[in-house]
Amino acid sequence: MIKVGVVGGTGYTGVELLRLLAAHPQVALQVITSRADAGTLVSQMFPSLRGYVDMPFTHPDQAHLEQCDLVFFATPHGIAMQQARVLLDAGVKVIDLSADFRLRDIAIWEKWYGMSHACPDLVAEAVYGLPEVNREQIKTARLVANPGCYPTAVQLGFIPLLEAGVIEPAGLIADAKSGVSGAGRKTEMANLFSEAADNFKAYGVDGHRHLPEISQGLAHVLGGKVGLTFVPHLTPMIRGIHATLYGKLTRKIDLQALFEQRYANEPFVDVMPTGSLPETRSVRGANHCRIAVHKPQGGDTVVILSVIDNLVKGAAGQAVQNMNIMFGLPEATALNNVPLLP
Repeated sequence: MIKVGVVGGTGYTGVELLRLLAAHPQVALQVITSRADAGTLVSQMFPSLRGYVDMPFTHPDQAHLEQCDLVFFATPHGIAMQQARVLLDAGVKVIDLSADFRLRDIAIWEKWYGMSHACPDLVAEAVYGLPEVNREQIKTARLVANPGCYPTAVQLGFIPLLEAGVIEPAGLIADAKSGVSGAGRKTEMANLFSEAADNFKAYGVDGHRHLPEISQGLAHVLGGKVGLTFVPHLTPMIRGIHATLYGKLTRKIDLQALFEQRYANEPFVDVMPTGSLPETRSVRGANHCRIAVHKPQGGDTVVILSVIDNLVKGAAGQAVQNMNIMFGLPEATALNNVPLLP
C-alpha cells in the first residue's frame, strides 16, 4: 500500500482528490492537513465522504508527513515550495497541484505569481506531469508538477498538430471557458451564485497565469517558440472546461487520422468521430479529455474542440494518474469511473 498524505484537503481540488484516493485499492490515507480546520472530521465538512474518509483534519505541525510515501499538495501557490525539500530529503515523493514547480523560468514565475521562489533548484528537477507527453520521465520522478486545468485542455488539443509540423506556430488562439469551481473554494464576489449564474464573461484578457505554462508546454513539443493568444471565460456551471482552439494549417493532412493515431494508446484522451461536438457534461466527474477536430468550409483553418472536467483531468484525476505512473501501477487504477449524466 502507498502511504499518502494530502496537504490542503479543504478546497474543491482537495475533496476531489480525496474522493478518488478513497476508492484507490493501493492507497492508505495517512493524514489530511488543514491549519484552520484541524480536529474537524473530513466527513463533517464533506458529507459525500462519510463512510469513505473517516478521519479528522490534522494541523500541519502535527502531520508527520515524512512518514508518507507520497504527499499531494492541493494548496495555493507558495506553500509546496516551502515544504518540498524536507519531504524529498526524507525520501517522500511529491505531487504538487499548485503552480510552484510548473514554470522553468524562475523570473517568469516570480513575475506572474508575485513572490520570490523558495527553491529554484528543485524547479529544474521537477517533471511536468502531463502523461501524454512526459510519461517516461514521470515514472522515475521524485517531484511532479501537476499541470493546470486550462493548460491540460489546450495542450492536448494542439500537441498533435505541432508534433506533425502542420500548423503555423506563431498564430495559435485558445478561446477557453471554465466552470466556477476553477476559481477555488473561497468567498469572492464574482463567484457568488447571483453573480456567476445567468452570466458569461471573459477575464484575464491582458494576461492570465496559465498563459506562460501553456506557451512553455507547446514550445517544448514544437522545439521552438510559439505565439499564443489565450482568452479564458467564466461560465455559469460548476465543473468543466471547453477549449476552442484555432490555428492555420501549413499543408494538407488527414486531421482525423492524425489525432486518432497520436492518442491511440492514451487511456484518457478520446478522439471523437468526425463532425462531433464534445460537451463538458460528457466528462463530468471523469479523468477524460474528449477532442474533436474540424476544418470549417474546407479552408486552411483548423478548429479543435477539447473538453475536460477541471477538477479531474484538470487537477486531482491527473494527479492520481501521475501517482499510478510513479509507483508502477496500472495507469487507470481508481480512474475508470463513468462520467456523470445528467
